[in-house]
Amino acid sequence: MPIDPNNPEMRRRRFRPIPVRMLVPNFITLLAICAGLTAIRLSTEGRMELAVGAIVFAAVLDGIDGRVARMIKGQSKFGAELDSLADFVNFGVAPGLILYFWQLHELNNGGWIAAMVFAISGGLRLARFNATMDDPNKPAFAANYFTGVPAPLGAITVLLPIYLAFLGVPEPPAVLTAAYTLLIGFLMVSRLPVFSGKTVRMRVPPEMVLPVFVSVVFFIALLIGYPWYILSVCTVLYLLSLPVGWKSYRDHERKAAAQAVTPASVTPSDPAAPFVSSAADAGRDDRPARLN
Repeated sequence: MPIDPNNPEMRRRRFRPIPVRMLVPNFITLLAICAGLTAIRLSTEGRMELAVGAIVFAAVLDGIDGRVARMIKGQSKFGAELDSLADFVNFGVAPGLILYFWQLHELNNGGWIAAMVFAISGGLRLARFNATMDDPNKPAFAANYFTGVPAPLGAITVLLPIYLAFLGVPEPPAVLTAAYTLLIGFLMVSRLPVFSGKTVRMRVPPEMVLPVFVSVVFFIALLIGYPWYILSVCTVLYLLSLPVGWKSYRDHERKAAAQAVTPASVTPSDPAAPFVSSAADAGRDDRPARLN
């Protein structure tokens, strides 16, 4: 039947009410964008501590919005695209500009190039993540690893020189800060396997609920009371953990390759060979039946 746009029934169907649960994650993402844009403004005004705090707040919101969406079943394609745009602004553009206004401007065009390369690296890393998210060729163990440093952690990590400056450590030369910025940008777009923890079971035994609550509250209190110490220590530990994640990924890769080679290594003289051959033939004979 042809669609009549003037039909009131069709207009009602087109503009269906949207459940509130679909909007809540997007509100959180928009709040994160506001935090990232405010960080840029604060950095132009020289209020670097508040600017860095706004980036950390945006990172916290980025970790919340996806979990809230899954918890209340409010996932949507619109929300996924909005989240990617928010990550580019908050963890690509904003940290690069903060570093530029803080010290990289001393290098003139060189500092601007370093800040710009970092921002572009964040955008490229997000584009690659979206393009390979549903890759069917990924091995099962790869679900527990990111490809390259994630954008939020890249933003938190690249601001390490500013954390140290807030602690009274002498500022490094601008050239060294630019080199560190380029290094983190390279790690974001690299093929380095980074442990994500997505497949780690999040269930807590009943006897551990109260200790977990106390630990979380204690960590938040430390972060509020000693933010630059905690951020500096966490950043250094994260950088040190990158080789561990790479080694873990290679170990899983070798195990998967060994398991794939083992069936092919069975020779006809092996007593188990007839059984393997029969099982393979049975699988080949049965496949058309299942497809039909």
